[in-house]
Amino acid sequence: MLLYKNDIFIMNQIVDFETFRTEWLTDVVEGNPSTVELGKRFARKLITQWLDVHESSDDIVYCDGSGDGGIDIAYLNRGESVDEGTEEGDTWYLVQSKYGKAFAGTGTLLIEAEKIIETVDDKRNNLSSVAKDLLERLVNFKLKASERDKLIVVFATQEPLNEEEKRTINDVRAMGIHRLGAMFDVEAVSIATIHQRILNKCDIKIKLLLKAQDARGDKLIVGAVKLKELYAFMKAYRHQTGDLDQLYEKNVRRFLGARRKVNKAIKETLEKEPENFGLYNNGVTIVVKDFKKINKGFELVEPYVVNGCQTTKTIWDVLFKKFESGGTGSSSTEQKEWNEKLERGVIITKVVKVDADDEKLLNDITRYTNSQNAVKEKDFITLTSDFRTWAKKIEDQYDLFLEIQRGGWDSRKAFQRQNPTNHQFKEWANAFDLFKVYGAGWLREAGLAFGKNPPFLPDGEIFEKIMHKEEGTMPFGVDDLYAAYLLQNTATKKYKFGREGIHSRRFTRFLFYMIVIELLKSVMIDAQIKTTNVLVTQAFLKLFNPNNELACNGLFETAIQLIDEYMTPGKPESVENEPDVLNKSKDIKGYMRWEKLGKNTESSPKLIDLLALHQRLMKRGTPGQQSPFELILAVIDHK
Repeated sequence: MLLYKNDIFIMNQIVDFETFRTEWLTDVVEGNPSTVELGKRFARKLITQWLDVHESSDDIVYCDGSGDGGIDIAYLNRGESVDEGTEEGDTWYLVQSKYGKAFAGTGTLLIEAEKIIETVDDKRNNLSSVAKDLLERLVNFKLKASERDKLIVVFATQEPLNEEEKRTINDVRAMGIHRLGAMFDVEAVSIATIHQRILNKCDIKIKLLLKAQDARGDKLIVGAVKLKELYAFMKAYRHQTGDLDQLYEKNVRRFLGARRKVNKAIKETLEKEPENFGLYNNGVTIVVKDFKKINKGFELVEPYVVNGCQTTKTIWDVLFKKFESGGTGSSSTEQKEWNEKLERGVIITKVVKVDADDEKLLNDITRYTNSQNAVKEKDFITLTSDFRTWAKKIEDQYDLFLEIQRGGWDSRKAFQRQNPTNHQFKEWANAFDLFKVYGAGWLREAGLAFGKNPPFLPDGEIFEKIMHKEEGTMPFGVDDLYAAYLLQNTATKKYKFGREGIHSRRFTRFLFYMIVIELLKSVMIDAQIKTTNVLVTQAFLKLFNPNNELACNGLFETAIQLIDEYMTPGKPESVENEPDVLNKSKDIKGYMRWEKLGKNTESSPKLIDLLALHQRLMKRGTPGQQSPFELILAVIDHK
């Protein structure tokens, strides 16, 4: 989370949990909603922040209501190809949300879990039409699922689970695996989960036993940890926090998938010769706030894996499937032999004590311990000054709070409430969302922006293009971010793009961003202004000067007319007449996700024709009034 105090940039300003929770719930309870609406708001906000996904994402299915089969929200996290030979699995998250008194402890967990499992197992009747459609997708998912795919039931509650409830979660996990197989898992998430992720701080300090043979100094332990002990450590971490991913909050990247070349080799070693694992693997680095020698191991205070994410998650996946798959019979001879080999398997582990305020040391450890593997420089963007510099500059220039992680704005508002004399932001934007807006508009990647996230993340193809400095121009910066914010803000607030919008605007927001910028570029070309990204940003920002409202409205209204016409069935240039939609190779939503959307006359002839038509229509004025083209031209060509 990014905050400022006395004009000095600082990280992770602590906001106590009670204040954070109160602020977080403000817009959930606003307007005295009904009990049903209250539950929906709570679930929607909590899950979208936890999964770091926009609530209007087309991969979210809202089922809450009569006949929902126990599923309030479902979300499909689509696996992505990270590089050649790499593929992550798909994950369905099935969410049961209980706000306030609706959650009654272990009984609620068991009853609701059984409902969901029965639904997924196609054993429930009287489902709503939405739930039936979802079930059909889940049945097909199970039929096509590989070992990389997951189906995770998520319990979303206002308060964290207590120890008895956590034990019940383990019972639910065993029940689900027995009914649905090893693909099943269960998680619990609460407002505290979001608070912990943002502040990298737990209300209860995490202290876990890690058994090890050690070489020890004041700030460093180096030793060999048995693979089974590392798995037990991770299992205890998930039990205590409810969120295994939190263990990697200080790493430069998350798990990249079992088919990445290195990860596949790790998996094969674990399955075939676990006794030799320590001979082949470079090991793991864990940073902690403190450590203490206890019995045969060490108590680690607030541990984070900063190097070895791929290794530890692969160990987790392999051993979880081996040990948590159920079955009451005796192990086979092959399984017993593997267990004996596993007992001899170790992993070299380095534990480093880092003071809470020594951010430079933490960053250096993360950078240097990852330098020997395939992590590229852009993976370290969160450790460099770029986002921090942008956040400070965008505050100074535009009075806008730049949210780096979903939920950060809630924490900022809580901080402002606690510190009324500090700067009080009124507007905010999520940094990742702005990268997608910019990529869709300025780079014409509307299809990719709608369909995928990785290309817009550090080290992604579009992220690289955005960060690439054009010769003779200024690099990407706060003006570009602010222009993307203005475009996004206009689309959502004025024209109501998103899930609650009219039909033509429910899943066309990224296309809208592209059309707006394409229309603007056409005027720039007529004015003989180069259409570099930097100059497009400068022209766009001019339109938002207070005296240029007519020109700005002319640009946006033309784009709206184009979008509405394109999405209207029966029109000659309708999307339904695009070749790939006509020949059934794609449905309309699939077409909107296509990376070739709007790229040329071969992939999108109807859209390109419609764009050319509205570029001409912009030049038509009415008696006594300038045309939108003339109004825009006067603004952007003004020296």
